[in-house]
Amino acid sequence: MIMKNQTVIFFFILQDLPIPLEHQSLFYVLFLAMYLVTIMGNFIIITLILLNSHLHTPMYFFLSNLSFSDLCFSSVTMPKLLTNMQSQDPSISYVGCLTQMYFFMVFGNMENFLLMVMAYDRYVAICFPLHYSSIMSPKLCVCVVAMSWVFNVLYSMLHTLLLARLSFCEDNMIPQFFCDISALLKLACPDIFINELMVFILGGPVIVIPFSLIIVSYVQIVYSILKVSSVRVIHKVFSICGSHLSVISLFYGTIIGVYLCPSVNDSVKETVIVMMYTVVTPMLNPFIYSLRNRDMKEALIRVFCKKKITF
Repeated sequence: MIMKNQTVIFFFILQDLPIPLEHQSLFYVLFLAMYLVTIMGNFIIITLILLNSHLHTPMYFFLSNLSFSDLCFSSVTMPKLLTNMQSQDPSISYVGCLTQMYFFMVFGNMENFLLMVMAYDRYVAICFPLHYSSIMSPKLCVCVVAMSWVFNVLYSMLHTLLLARLSFCEDNMIPQFFCDISALLKLACPDIFINELMVFILGGPVIVIPFSLIIVSYVQIVYSILKVSSVRVIHKVFSICGSHLSVISLFYGTIIGVYLCPSVNDSVKETVIVMMYTVVTPMLNPFIYSLRNRDMKEALIRVFCKKKITF
């Protein structure tokens, strides 16, 4: 409901996916299956790491946090999308929209930070193997992850509170299937200079700094392995880093497609890229880490073998 004189908006209208009506049921089943696979895949990763003492290492500690972040990140948007497709009601309350935006930023940015920390972990493991245990101590790992969570919670809260002080014009149509800060700022009536300034001052470094540190870490890794003549060592390094590089490419590739190269004149293409970022990436991460990771496959086999012996 919109009160025109006071430009008070009580709800927003989320844009429907560009899917023909006769195909709605098919895509609903597809998205539901993808969401369930995302939940199950990331839950299995977390469970395997908790149950297997062999996986109680810094790398898998970070991976368990990444899986939890992916699980929550997907849960921020998918349930609402599925509900809208089923009920044909694309509305979302004002409070619900700000809440969705807040958690979308928390878990999306957290994945960004975790990928950076995991890159540094691989850098230390490969470039300083003899000092790995002392550098990547359990205390340091817990502190780094805890600080990342605290920072992202406060960062997202700041943007949410700054957005909550704004009023919105008569247009309450959000051109996405979820509430995104950039889309909401375009709908705001008053001066949004402070909001845009904070996005520029804080939002840019939140993406650029972790991405830059990831690049630096892998440049150092490549430089180190090029000095090694052993093909076996080089192959081992690439097998260790392959999964992480795949996830990084998928995550940052879709971010660049969504925020840096938006398809203004092609809503279908833009929706596909957004779906890749919000739905496909969290679903594929467990498969990338499990299928290309020998430790994860062995842990999964041990769990199934124990169950068979029990039965």
